[in-house]
Amino acid sequence: MIVKTLVENTSISEEYGHEHGLSLYIETKNHKVLFDVGASDLFLQNAKKLGVTIADVDYLVISHGHYDHGGGLGAFLKENYKAEVFLHQQAFGKHYRLSADGELGFIGLDDAPKQDKRIILTSGRLFINMQTQVFSNVVRKEPGSAWNAALVMKKDGQTTADAFTHEQNLVIEEDGKIFLFTGCAHNGIVNIIEHFHTLEGRMPDYVIGGFHLSSAVGGHEDLAMLDKLGKYLMDTKATYYTGHCTGIKPYERLKSVMGEQINYLAAGSETRL
Repeated sequence: MIVKTLVENTSISEEYGHEHGLSLYIETKNHKVLFDVGASDLFLQNAKKLGVTIADVDYLVISHGHYDHGGGLGAFLKENYKAEVFLHQQAFGKHYRLSADGELGFIGLDDAPKQDKRIILTSGRLFINMQTQVFSNVVRKEPGSAWNAALVMKKDGQTTADAFTHEQNLVIEEDGKIFLFTGCAHNGIVNIIEHFHTLEGRMPDYVIGGFHLSSAVGGHEDLAMLDKLGKYLMDTKATYYTGHCTGIKPYERLKSVMGEQINYLAAGSETRL
């Protein structure tokens, strides 16, 4: 498997653009998959530099209904004419970030692509093919990210805390190994991994994506929590690749605990697994 990071908050060099967002190109023996499309059309620009032809992508999976993961959807649909696009049925809901002064800022997806015939709205667990599936409905046994508190949604004219039922995760199996991809892990990375274990009866071999351990406007989880998380992740025996909403400082703390069991994905990086 080859994973190329098309969009992330940082980049490996000035050659590659970066933005607050995530987009991963995944190439297996049988399929070409895109996981999230960042906040804009930047993924297209970086894809060309990395030798990725977006028109050849077979499937697009968008992890949840926030602009930094699905903002490039319109650009993708104009570039690719064949791929099926999988989003949770609640991904086009009205999602907002609550600022410190109480103002609501829209962070959801543009409704326009919703009518495209290639859009497939998911719920629960769905097998895309024999090797690829998505799942949602993660049971929260442990608290989710502390940074979820500022994220809300509007439904029937009422503003409520975002329950992140629109978040889904991608699973790909190849050569006897299972790869778990997370967008932001708003439901909590521990809860997602434990839910995966309930579904599959085993731990994943690789976990790749954002873990939501920091805020887009600054701040991150406390060090004691990060140390505890690092020990949990180590005990799963999986190998981790992370970035985006994990945050640089939380990553560095996890790295100090986990060593070579965790690595960072920046825009422009290519990882062979």
